[in-house]
Amino acid sequence: MMCTVCGCAGPDHADPRHGTPHPDHRHHDQLPSQATTGVHHYGTGAARAHAPGLSQRRMVRIESEILSRNDAFAATNRQRLDQLDALALNLLSSPGAGKTTLLVRTIEALAGEFPMAVIEGDQETDQDATRIRATGVPALQINTGMGCHLDAQQVGHAMDALQPEAGSVLFVENVGNLVCPAAFDLGEACKIAILSVTEGEDKPLKYPNLFQAADLMLISKIDLLPHLDFDLEACLAAARRVNPDIEVLTLSARTGTGMAAWLDWLRAARQRPTRRRPEDLDADRHPSRPSAAGLDAPGRA
Repeated sequence: MMCTVCGCAGPDHADPRHGTPHPDHRHHDQLPSQATTGVHHYGTGAARAHAPGLSQRRMVRIESEILSRNDAFAATNRQRLDQLDALALNLLSSPGAGKTTLLVRTIEALAGEFPMAVIEGDQETDQDATRIRATGVPALQINTGMGCHLDAQQVGHAMDALQPEAGSVLFVENVGNLVCPAAFDLGEACKIAILSVTEGEDKPLKYPNLFQAADLMLISKIDLLPHLDFDLEACLAAARRVNPDIEVLTLSARTGTGMAAWLDWLRAARQRPTRRRPEDLDADRHPSRPSAAGLDAPGRA
């Protein structure tokens, strides 16, 4: 994953006079595959990514070290949530897919049914956490600065501050990014991918890791379908091509269409909070799933 290796070509890998890769590392870069087909693919090596001056072996080692440390914090978070019988959901999408609006509408619809809390992730500002607090639900903003995702240690500190109640649902709105957040376990029970119809139906194929790791895909802003060329069936086919087991719901937080099915999904998830197991994590990060043929009926998949 690129975010696990960026910045690693530091003093121990670079010429301190020029900031260029040390001569010992200059010839270890991964060469792109399929260069003669009009595609330079840097994701076919063992690390599935590229960083100037770093060998694939070095990148894999760095990634393994970072993710192992993260997984230790995630395990602590998961144990704490299990003790509280609390359900944590990790919401992932690109910026502008409608995560915060969906959370506001969800919180309003479920008010009084069970306790809720929200962790918001953005590079800067606390605008989203302020919107959540206006509903009466506690929210904590994590600003990541140059960071492109939340990690389990950050979420653990946020839980310390929020003190989720027993039997609660903890929503984690991750940084808007279709790449890096998918690799990091936060201790959640489920990863939920949110894709708005304004983004195009091919996103599961372009950014497969996120949709492979997700348990549920929410296709949002479907009230805009009459104004777009978005192909819903093609989107479902793309999602199931990379993840045959993914559940799919379509909804509009603005009009309320499909919200009832989403709320029912949440209620059911509270009754069966299936915890993500450590052995599932590598499959999330480096999945290899067969293509799926066919689609379920439109609406709920």
